[in-house]
Amino acid sequence: MISFESVSKKYDDGTFAVKNFNLHINEGELLVLIGPSGSGKTTTLKMINRLIPLTEGYIKIKDKMISDYDIHELRWDIGYVLQQIALFPHMTIEENIAVVPEMKKWEQKKINHRIDELLHMVGLEPETYRKRMPHELSGGQQQRIGVARALAANPPIILMDEPFSALDPISREKLQDDLIELQNTIKKTIVFVTHDMKEAMKLGDRICLMRNGEIVQTGTREELLQQPANEFVRDFVGSNHVQAKMVDISKGIKPVIPDEPYNLPVIASRVSVNEILALLSDHEQIAVKEMDEIIGTIDRQGIIRLLSGQMEGIK
Repeated sequence: MISFESVSKKYDDGTFAVKNFNLHINEGELLVLIGPSGSGKTTTLKMINRLIPLTEGYIKIKDKMISDYDIHELRWDIGYVLQQIALFPHMTIEENIAVVPEMKKWEQKKINHRIDELLHMVGLEPETYRKRMPHELSGGQQQRIGVARALAANPPIILMDEPFSALDPISREKLQDDLIELQNTIKKTIVFVTHDMKEAMKLGDRICLMRNGEIVQTGTREELLQQPANEFVRDFVGSNHVQAKMVDISKGIKPVIPDEPYNLPVIASRVSVNEILALLSDHEQIAVKEMDEIIGTIDRQGIIRLLSGQMEGIK
């Protein structure tokens, strides 16, 4: 879907913001870019929609170089959600959402239907919120409108640059959960920038860890936890702390169905992360027991999300 081929961004003073970046992002994948401040993750994101021009190499979308796209059409087909919510303050919510569809000359009936559809999708009642102004909404509600606006013209690609980092912890976690649920429905190709490893672990199908403008390691949550490429990855992910940590997985289980047989590996409700990861490598689902009684089951995705919520030591 999106391919980076030996991409570099060099500034006039000779410093590299991004250097020899090679990565393929699959269609329908949520790829997280993460790293310390100054690692080049936001620059990498902004090169996709040509907000920042690359210096060397190629970026392709569906095997076509981004330089071959009309700049306006390229950006209309890429949704963009910022940390600074950036709704137009003088426009109503419906007007904010309609911006790109109107630029693409959609019929008004189609635009109205899309506004209702998107407001429902992000959990806001159209009759209540259509005519409101941005200042009448909470930060979390404004960011939901930001997501709706990014999705308005049904673009295949969404770029998200630390979209939840300015929100309070409760709103942030709720929007993370909503994004997971939304992505399960819409299956967009999403590139998500964050500095928070806990958020990356929770959201990413794959995680690309950057340092000094270069890729240090790309992989799934399990791969970064179990097979860190070097000491920097191990320290950034917090592998040593996390794998030794005991966690309670009973809170994430699905209850047992009476009289249903469970031919699954069994694990105690309170175990180390190492034990969980060992089972994850071979099984999609496990049974959980307390006092020698099976109390429920949990699948791979449920375990990862639960771990993400309990790994408080990760930065």
